[in-house]
Amino acid sequence: MSKIINNSRLPLYHQLYDIIVDKIENGTYHENDKLPSERELCEQYDISRATVRRAMVELEKNDYIYKKQGKGVFISEKAFEQDLLSFYSFTEEMKKVGKAPSSNVIEFETIKANAKISENLKIPLNQKVYKFTRLRLADEVPMMLETTYLPKSRFSGLTKELLSKKAMYDIFSDKYNVDFEKAEETFKATAINSREEKYLEVKKDSPAILLKRFTYENNDVIEYTVSVARGDKFRFHVVLE
Repeated sequence: MSKIINNSRLPLYHQLYDIIVDKIENGTYHENDKLPSERELCEQYDISRATVRRAMVELEKNDYIYKKQGKGVFISEKAFEQDLLSFYSFTEEMKKVGKAPSSNVIEFETIKANAKISENLKIPLNQKVYKFTRLRLADEVPMMLETTYLPKSRFSGLTKELLSKKAMYDIFSDKYNVDFEKAEETFKATAINSREEKYLEVKKDSPAILLKRFTYENNDVIEYTVSVARGDKFRFHVVLE
């Protein structure tokens, strides 16, 4: 569809919605491109401002556009779709889609395992554990906030500096000769809290995905990670057979 048809059964706002979506999907509009103004769209398609505004509401609701106060309306970045059929790492998946992954290590400390950590890592209470939080970015855009717990006995000598320079799973393989057996993940809808708002650069209470990952080596849990992923940046895909 490239023009508005007045006598169509499809409402005018929906026709404009379809036109803009088609232009996004065929590459006419690119990520972060600025859309024409309301006035320009009215003149281009001979429709009212009310029609344009209704179309904008639907486009924003479905994450096709975003607004900047005083600057206009822009095309949203596409959400990253993650296939859940096999083991994956954030770093490698970002590289596959042509984005430059990076991590900022916000916190790094050694703690004693409390009851919850002890249960999740299957280790004795009070055993020493590395706890660190990383902000994961793609092309410098914040995507995910991760807090990881590792048994210190398995990863002795791990440092913040090393994590800042190298992907965690590469460290596991290259420095500690980890032989990954499997990983389990659970997913839950959540909302951005005030701490996550600061790092992920989205408003508090925005939709997000809470992920919990358990990574195994020879039936032992060697990693427990809790991640909050921006809801506008991720979609998860699985094939059921």
